[in-house]
Amino acid sequence: MTRSVRVLGPAALVAVALAAMIAGLAFGGGADPYPIQDPGPVARWGVPTAKLFVNLGAAGMIGALVLAVWALSPKQREFDLALDVAAASAAVLTVASAATGVLTFLLVTGAPFELSDRFGAQLGQFATSIELGRAWLTTTLVAAAVTVLCFAVRNHTALVFVTVLAVVALVPMAQQGHAAGTAGHSEAVTALGLHLVFVAAWLGGLLTLVLLKSRLTGDRLPIVLARYSTVALVCFIVVAISGYASAALRIGTWDQLMSDYGLLVIGKVAALVALGLFGAAQRRVMIGRMLRPGSAQVARPEASVTRTFWLLVVVELAFMGIASGVAAALARTATPVAEETSGGLARTPAELLTGEPLPPPPDAIRYLTEWSPDLLWLLACGFGIFFYVAGVVRLRRRGDAWPVYRTVLWVAGMLLLAWVTSGGVSAYEEYLFSAHMLAHMILTMAVPVLLVPGAPVTLAARAIRPRKDGSRGGREWILLAVHSRFAGIIANPIVAAVLFAGSLWVFYYSPLFRWTMEDHIGHTWMVAHFLITGYLFVQSLIGIDPVPYRLPYPFRLVLLLGTMAFHAFFGLSIMMSSGLLLADWYGAMGWGTDALADQQLGGGIAWSIGEIPTVALAITVAIQWARSDAKETKRRDRHAERTNEAELESYNAQLAALAARDGKGE
Repeated sequence: MTRSVRVLGPAALVAVALAAMIAGLAFGGGADPYPIQDPGPVARWGVPTAKLFVNLGAAGMIGALVLAVWALSPKQREFDLALDVAAASAAVLTVASAATGVLTFLLVTGAPFELSDRFGAQLGQFATSIELGRAWLTTTLVAAAVTVLCFAVRNHTALVFVTVLAVVALVPMAQQGHAAGTAGHSEAVTALGLHLVFVAAWLGGLLTLVLLKSRLTGDRLPIVLARYSTVALVCFIVVAISGYASAALRIGTWDQLMSDYGLLVIGKVAALVALGLFGAAQRRVMIGRMLRPGSAQVARPEASVTRTFWLLVVVELAFMGIASGVAAALARTATPVAEETSGGLARTPAELLTGEPLPPPPDAIRYLTEWSPDLLWLLACGFGIFFYVAGVVRLRRRGDAWPVYRTVLWVAGMLLLAWVTSGGVSAYEEYLFSAHMLAHMILTMAVPVLLVPGAPVTLAARAIRPRKDGSRGGREWILLAVHSRFAGIIANPIVAAVLFAGSLWVFYYSPLFRWTMEDHIGHTWMVAHFLITGYLFVQSLIGIDPVPYRLPYPFRLVLLLGTMAFHAFFGLSIMMSSGLLLADWYGAMGWGTDALADQQLGGGIAWSIGEIPTVALAITVAIQWARSDAKETKRRDRHAERTNEAELESYNAQLAALAARDGKGE
């Protein structure tokens, strides 16, 4: 049974995926001959086939790494076997992405394949000079690096960085294809990137479980399965939301749902929904039957339960094969919404620069009502609220207290973060420097002031159950990160203040500013950077979570006032400036806005908006200082009561002895 499942599972996945891809290409016309300069059947059918194996290889790579980092114990043989699966899958991804690059070259150029210097030179130029070619070259090189690292690295902590590198291999894939040509470029890239990563973790994790079947015996199966189920549930939610967003951008209106592309999307959605419901229900039942009734202890599952579970896993892999095959066919099927480029279709300078139509002229109402959703941050805020509230509920159910104000502040901070990244400020920050600066100030000043008092690290340490088998779950990874040497450096109050204030000058007076405006990845980095530096600074002043070192309260006030004075000086320098930052960007937008006046307004925002959080921080530090003194006084009083004023009596006795000695000296 063990060997048959290990062979049948991957075989069913690949066979069904190939069959679904062929059917999808035939139905949607994705592999039909070109009317002009047809590249031939090898290129037309080879590209989607190679991409299918790219997807499967990426899934095995990321899924195995996620399972090793999150669910498996380095003390068990299963850990090393999962890394072997990741290495093999990364090797498949390397070969498949290289083949996809070559076949894509044949597809777009119509050149015949030949072993000649001329063909090699053309292929080399395509791979190094053309964006599409560079994307596949990057994926190939990153996948090759991950292959080597999966063999060489066995340190549990270092594997986190290997996993991040594996995810990076999918970034070029998210930036090409239908996503690159859609009018809503940023939304499409984000949705596709999330879809690729979480599908990979979901599918690859299940595939890894099948391949590790011989090692998941006894009580290890229900333990690992329960941990994977949590990952699978999160993946299902993200895949469903990102898939809907991607389909909405490419299909456009409901009447286009009956197009070839729309029908294929319906087929993929049906497979994913059935897969999610089927997998979740069956795993819940199986896990329940693997647990002893009425307890949380894991029992050795019966043989019949185990056989039923593995058969269901094979069926689930077959469903995943259907979704994977249809996805490969969709990548080659024309979308109902015409793909646009940043070239001749742009009608305004703003549209030429941003790829988006100019929004309505801004006013106070539109800042509140306009909507520019960023799916990444919306999901982050949603999960942030859910897991925080779930932690509070768990504490209360076992009788532990958690202050209500912390929950209220955390939820408010997450909602504010969601608004600033997806609301009216986000809709206008690409077009107005003042809107950009408002977003910057809220991210770095207002949001952290709400999030830090929520004490998420303290909540996680108290609410998440600790692992005892050598693996690392949420509690272990969070505490490891907080107590790491790197965290000790950046959480130091002086370093945090330098990062908070100094990054203003480095960011706005370096090429980083342009990168964040022109590249969606750069924009995402900017949001994360402002948020993290602001969080670290506020945490050093009023934080509740543990940090290696805190300044005494008087020095905290001095640090706050000094840093905010530096911050205000930056705002004044922008206000007094007579030259435009990114003149070819902000100076080319519409509405007839005076770009220099708007930039000076942005400087005023940087100078003035920091005053409210500064006052709030100063008041909070003063209150904490007073409470600290009061607690210290009470502590000393209690100690004195317990020892019957022993310290005071000892002190008085010492004074008496000194007086007696002085009297004898006279």
